[in-house]
Amino acid sequence: MIENRFKQALSTGRAQIGLWTSLADPYAIEIVAGAGFDWLLIDAEHGPNDVRSVLRQLQTVAAYPTEPVVRLPVGDPVLIKQYLDTGAHSLLIPMVETGEQARGLVTATRYAPHGIRGVASARASRWGGIGDYFSCANELVCLLLQVETRKGLENLDEILVDGVDGVFIGPSDLAASLGYLGKPGHPEVVSTIESAIARLKDSGKAAGILTADNALARRYIELGVTFCAVGIDTIMLAQAARALARKFKDDLPAAPEPKRGATY
Repeated sequence: MIENRFKQALSTGRAQIGLWTSLADPYAIEIVAGAGFDWLLIDAEHGPNDVRSVLRQLQTVAAYPTEPVVRLPVGDPVLIKQYLDTGAHSLLIPMVETGEQARGLVTATRYAPHGIRGVASARASRWGGIGDYFSCANELVCLLLQVETRKGLENLDEILVDGVDGVFIGPSDLAASLGYLGKPGHPEVVSTIESAIARLKDSGKAAGILTADNALARRYIELGVTFCAVGIDTIMLAQAARALARKFKDDLPAAPEPKRGATY
């Protein structure tokens, strides 16, 4: 029997600290898999991932005490089936705006008679090695929906249907939707997010967020966020590389002025 420890932790309300991973490489994700995060987001929406690259990262992360969550590029039932069969138990679906979408996504993650997920002997069941997989698979799935527009927040109550385990508030797209493109820390955006967190907390559904702002992350967790990503691997690498280059290049002595009359 396999378990979804991430889903279990969310059900207890215990805050789970995560890292966004977009480097799309097993070697890179292994570096952060042992860092101590509760969960890692494997990004197939904005990261250069596909089913095969996600599979290799799932295989890598399986050796470490951290739980993978896969963000799909779109909430397509065919893709959902493929990623579940590959062994992803926790899925994050972007750009959900209506209750109808939410119900369709729940259906896509469930076997009949509760859904439309196709039945196959795949990695998720260890190719039939987990004898009771089909009887427990529906409960194993953790379905997270990404609400990141004004319309999505307006329809939030309708989106919180049975079978949805949590809602991730997408701060960047939400900021753009509210007219503050590139400003997820704008006071109006933050206020809107805080209101959404309160609504999710009252509903009993898990609330999630991504922010590299430490103060904001702690604030959101205090308000009730239970899965919080506090950094992005690509940004961390870029910032560290730039800082290291500046540290040494800025300290280098200036090149000597060429002597007058010299030719090169």
